[in-house]
Amino acid sequence: MDRFEALQRQLSETCPGLELRERESMARHTTFRLGGPVRLMALPKSQEQAVCAARAARDLGIVPFFLGNGSNLLVPDRGVERFVIKTTEGLTDCRIDGETMYAQSGLSLARLAALALEQGLTGLEFAHGIPGSLGGAVTMNAGAYEGEMAQVVTAVTLLNARGEVETTSDCGFGYRHSNFSDGSCLILGAELQLRRGDRADIRARMDDLMARRKSKQPLEFPSGGSTFKRPQGHFAAALIDQCGLKGLTVGGAQVSEKHAGFVVNRGGATCDDVLELVDQVRRRVREQTGVELELEIKILGEQE
Repeated sequence: MDRFEALQRQLSETCPGLELRERESMARHTTFRLGGPVRLMALPKSQEQAVCAARAARDLGIVPFFLGNGSNLLVPDRGVERFVIKTTEGLTDCRIDGETMYAQSGLSLARLAALALEQGLTGLEFAHGIPGSLGGAVTMNAGAYEGEMAQVVTAVTLLNARGEVETTSDCGFGYRHSNFSDGSCLILGAELQLRRGDRADIRARMDDLMARRKSKQPLEFPSGGSTFKRPQGHFAAALIDQCGLKGLTVGGAQVSEKHAGFVVNRGGATCDDVLELVDQVRRRVREQTGVELELEIKILGEQE
């Protein structure tokens, strides 16, 4: 019996209500709609189940990977021997007290922004169209249109690498980065501080940002969102466009003809297609402009 089999047996005994899936295809769980299977996936319906799964894995020397909505993620075609804990199936509760929201990590940003709108709270309009969950957004300090999670998140509740649940306001937010970016912590939820606003103004702002997204971004195709981080002093999409790379294609993967900052799955793309295309883009941008593009998308690897 290997460690994954031992983990599955242990979780079946200690957490009998926890849904477990063997050899689960990650193409079903990423916004790229591609990727091979992971060895074992847990889909907890509560914080208690999520904590139980993470602690059990670490007791057996298995490093869990914490998955939200699967945006900004590439999974190798051959699959990976990893234990994945997906939060979006059950960690979706939210409560509001005045201008403060507390939401669990599996709640989608779209739903979070909609709940804020219902309460007449402003500050989350930028998150309305970001295709991720709160946990992932906090981890990478997601943002768009001059807004980012660092502006609203005041505290984060997490399961740390020692297996302890704690709440911290020391988030270390930077550009697409936080103190949680190394993936060692399971983010369970976050507290967000918003402000009172006019519902009509909030909705108008959300509608405007969504209209801008639809007009500029290739939402009609699966993708991982923005493929590259913004280089200092530059914009990745502008550099890629300047190098004449819009529409560049490898297999089913393409540099979007609509927005050069996105690599999209035009149909049947593999992870290898995306990685080869990304390599070509980075090389040609480096050769023609001297700028080194850095991936914003994370690649799920084997346990280290």
